[in-house]
This record gives sequence, C-alpha cells and structure tokens, in this order.
Amino acid sequence: QVQLVESGGGLVQAGGPLRLSCAASGRTFSSYVMGWFRQAPGKEREFVAAINWSGRSTAYVDSVKGRFTISRDNAKNTVTLQMNSLKPEDTAVYYCAASRLSYALASQERADFGSWGQGTQVTVSS
Repeated sequence: QVQLVESGGGLVQAGGPLRLSCAASGRTFSSYVMGWFRQAPGKEREFVAAINWSGRSTAYVDSVKGRFTISRDNAKNTVTLQMNSLKPEDTAVYYCAASRLSYALASQERADFGSWGQGTQVTVSS
C-alpha cells in the first residue's frame, strides 16, 4: 500500500485555476496507476482523471477534458492535477488514488484503486 496526502485545495472564482498535488510514500510509486476522483455533496464519488506509470497515457472524464491536466513526477513521488477554467459544478472534495492494476486507467472504477488520500476541498464560486 502507498500512503497519499493531497494539498492545494481552496476557494476560487469561476474561470480561475487551481492546482492540486498528491504526495506519495513508498519506493514503488512509479509502478502505480494514479488517479483523481471527486465527490460533491449528496453525490457518488466519481472519476476525474488518471495517469499510467510512465505518464505517457492519461484519461479524463468528459466534463473536464480540455480544462484539467494530470501529470506525475516519479522522481518526487508526486501527482498533480492542474485545473483551469473552473466551474461551480467542479466544487467537490477531490481525492488522490493509487492502483496496482494496469487496467485501472481504462476501467476508471473506484474499486480498482486500493489506496486513497484523505481528500481536499475545492470550492468554485460563481
């Protein structure tokens, strides 16, 4: 298991940017598929983005394509979610997640991610 700690959440106006970071412990970080999920009040936790071990393959939910970018630095054990053109509907608690399953990038299923951070709140005001 890898330990994950998110940072970078906060309050931002609609149209603005925000950058989330996730720091991971462990020497095997580069072997994990890393992902971001979010959960708005009263809603299910949903997939946002994921990146494979090398950083060459990424996946996004349709609602954030063209606005969000996921990246990773295996030397620093970090994964980042750059969020631009934020909308009020992006308001949620954002969770970093890690998976040992190579197909997690394609499946985008919560159940395929075995390690989770504590979450960071993102609030977008209109």
